[in-house]
This record gives sequence, structure tokens and C-alpha cells, in this order.
Amino acid sequence: MNTAIWFVPALFLTLWVLAQAKTSRPDGTLQKIHPFRRIMHYIMPTRSESVVFYDAYVDAGRLIEWLARVKPSGADMTHLTLAAANIALAMTPKMNRFVVGRRMYMRNARWLTFSLKRARMDREAQISTIKLKFPDGETFSQLVERVNGGIGEERSGKKTRGDKEMDLFNFFPRPVLRVAAWAMGTLDYFNLLPGWFIETDPMYTSIFVANLGSLGMDPGYHHLFEYGTCPLFIMIGRLEDKVVARDGQAVVRPILHLRFTYDERIEDGLNAKYGIDRCVEILEDPAKFLDEGPMWPRATA
Repeated sequence: MNTAIWFVPALFLTLWVLAQAKTSRPDGTLQKIHPFRRIMHYIMPTRSESVVFYDAYVDAGRLIEWLARVKPSGADMTHLTLAAANIALAMTPKMNRFVVGRRMYMRNARWLTFSLKRARMDREAQISTIKLKFPDGETFSQLVERVNGGIGEERSGKKTRGDKEMDLFNFFPRPVLRVAAWAMGTLDYFNLLPGWFIETDPMYTSIFVANLGSLGMDPGYHHLFEYGTCPLFIMIGRLEDKVVARDGQAVVRPILHLRFTYDERIEDGLNAKYGIDRCVEILEDPAKFLDEGPMWPRATA
């Protein structure tokens, strides 16, 4: 009788110890970090309290000319920003890290997610997300083809895999959903989520891009989700003519406003500045980085 009483708690304790010892994940490699940064994971355990907001302004003169030239291929501001974020991420690899289970991981690949309306300019249309892996050696035209293929599928009117998963999820009552959400968070904390789940989920991504400019909106300050592992959001605003200083003179220039939401735990603000500066540099001169040849690696980068 005494053996039976102790068996269950002993089993749970053993499983807990084994789960704590598991450090491997299908989407990342555990990083050894400075003790100060490790302490941050305990004094700021959530993304909500670790968030930093950055504003960036792009002189869009050459950007507008370049987009007009590539428009026949189906490219627009979303494609360009995805490409710029991909290159900036490759140039500042520490930005491609994430925190889960109070540990730091380097993501095994560059993944970007973006959102879109199922029907253009329709307030009632459902918002969809598309997640793409960005391999080395891909050209901008290949990216445009992949992105447009994903957009076409989402706007086809057919039920996608994500639609079917959401229909199944919403079939259950609230108590079951609460338990399911808790279970997924716990499995993730202990690195027990399967690779197939992580690879298809849009919130397990390096960067999330939202183009509010396509809706005629200014960029907002986006929150970071506790769910998933996304440490960085980029919000794209509309193009506007603004008065700026150039060589001591006030001039009117087309300006693209970007807002970045960043999990400070993955790296300090200086490294974030390098990544944001690279993104702005690419958007201000896309021809230099995207014409001819792969987006990354690239000799001109």
C-alpha cells in the first residue's frame, strides 16, 4: 500500500526532472549566453514585459522607382519588405534567436510570416497568415513567385490546412480549449512540441511582417505574442510626403514609416540597431541588393 502511494508522485517527479533536462528542439540550437542576459529570462520571463519599440523612416525615392519597375512581376511593398527583412536577418544573425523555457536558442533557419486580408479592402474579410522559409541562394523573383502562390491559395476561397485546424479547434467548448492551450504551452516550455507542428505554425517564426500601408493606414505598435517564439514584428505604414532636412535645407521627400517591436532578451539594443539599419538600407536602395543574383549571400552586401 505504501509503495502504491509513493509510486505516482515519484513517477511525476522523475518525468519532471527528465523534461527539465531536455534542451534540444527541432527548430533551434541552445545558446550559451552571458550570465546577465540569462538573468533577464527570470526577471523578465514574458515577451510582454521584454518588449522594446523602434521607429524607422525610409527615404522612399529609389524604392518607389524600383517598385514601379518590378510591378509587372507581381511584386509590391510586402515582397520588398520580406526580402529586406530576410537579408537584414542574415547580416545580423543574433536577431534570429528566441527565448523559450527561460533558455536562448538560435533558430535553425530564417522563417518569415506575413498577414493579409482574404479579400482586398474588405472590412469583413478574414485575416490569413503565410509562413515561408528563406533559404540561401534564392533570388527576389523566386521569392515573389512563392509569396504570390501562397496569396493565391489563401484567396482562392478553398479551405486551407489552417482553416481546417481552426475549425477543429473551435469545435471544442471553452474548458477544453483552455486545457489544450495550457498543454501546448507546457509542451513548448519543455521542448516537447513536435517539429511538424512548429514548422507549420505561423507564430514560430523569425519575424512577422504586417503591411498596414496596403490598407492606407499608418503603422501601429504591435504587441508580441506569448504564444509561439516570434521575437520581432515589423509594421509597414503608408507612403507619405514629409518635410525633412537635407544638407541643411528643408525638402519634401516620400517617406515610408516602419515600426519594429522587439524582444530585448534575444540581444541588446545595439545589435537591434544594426539589424534595423540594414533593413532601412536595403529598402532605400533595393536595386543594389535585389537586382540580379541571390538575395543572400551577395557580394554587394
